Amino acid sequence: MTEPFVDGHGICVLVLSDPGQCTARATAVQGLFEQELERVFGSATVEVRPQFLGVSDTRTLDFRPIKALREEFTRVDAVLLLTEMPRLSHGRPEIAKLIPDQHAASLSYPTLGVLAGRRRLIAPFMSCVLRLVDNAPEEERERYDLRWNRWLEPEAAEDAARYLHAHTLTGVPRTVLGMVATNAPWRTAPQLSSALAAASAAGAFGVFYSSIWQMSAALSTGRLVMIGLLAITSMVVWLLLSNGLWERASHAEPAEVLVYYNLSTVLTLFLCVLALYLTLFVLILAAGLVVIDPDFMEQIVQRPTELSSYTGIAWLSAAMGVVAGGLGTSFDESTDLRRLTHGQREIARRPQDADHR
Repeated sequence: MTEPFVDGHGICVLVLSDPGQCTARATAVQGLFEQELERVFGSATVEVRPQFLGVSDTRTLDFRPIKALREEFTRVDAVLLLTEMPRLSHGRPEIAKLIPDQHAASLSYPTLGVLAGRRRLIAPFMSCVLRLVDNAPEEERERYDLRWNRWLEPEAAEDAARYLHAHTLTGVPRTVLGMVATNAPWRTAPQLSSALAAASAAGAFGVFYSSIWQMSAALSTGRLVMIGLLAITSMVVWLLLSNGLWERASHAEPAEVLVYYNLSTVLTLFLCVLALYLTLFVLILAAGLVVIDPDFMEQIVQRPTELSSYTGIAWLSAAMGVVAGGLGTSFDESTDLRRLTHGQREIARRPQDADHR
């Protein structure tokens, strides 16, 4: 193998990142990454390029674009591919994978977690580069090791791939939450505006019908919470099944991959519907405070009127609105369902002639 040449002129690193969050985070740490490289190699250049990273038939990242992009530069010592797609190997979440013969490494952004700070992204970047270049000081490699995560060193050829796996206990929930973050539920929730309109129309009845006031006054807080969770769950199940977002078992997909995809999808939809529910709750609460006279409510429910009386009505009415109005609706017509979940986005990354699940 011809080792990458690192001399007194420093080092040049090319970072290819999926458009969106990955590119934004890679750009945010570019300056700090260069500083860390300069400390080790004397001088450094880091180039960040948005690049839609495809997936091969074997579900591995496609490294073929690297060769063409290398030709644009006079010199590239290491190439890092930062993808929003979760990577699994040996049954565990994969933080990074080294391909020594191409002087390249792939890194899975979701595996770093939803609260990954700049330092947490720099650590695997540096760890990969220090293992791709020749004669890097061992103490520097150890300096950037992630706590509780260890490289799986190859037992055979020196050019064999090397893997950095997440810890068994913390890696799985961190990866799932990272996948939810890359699904961007805060951007998906506004695309339920038609469902919000239908739910608002149904939930508004709770403001004008005294039977809803009496029922909310009779129900305990725990029971009201359960009713709200049941309404949210019903809406999540409806959106999941009506839009075909549940990933089904297939010979082409390992079972553990489907677990990650479906868990992240369910949590993403839960957050979207929760946002819908809370928005509906606030709207109905505001309407109730304006419309319902406290003295009149006291006559109906036979107890003193408090703020909790209004919140109880709004909470129960929101649940009624979601079940009676929200079910049967879906995302707005402009929503691209192919971009909604990781499973759908991975299909878009595969070769056109690849078998669909």
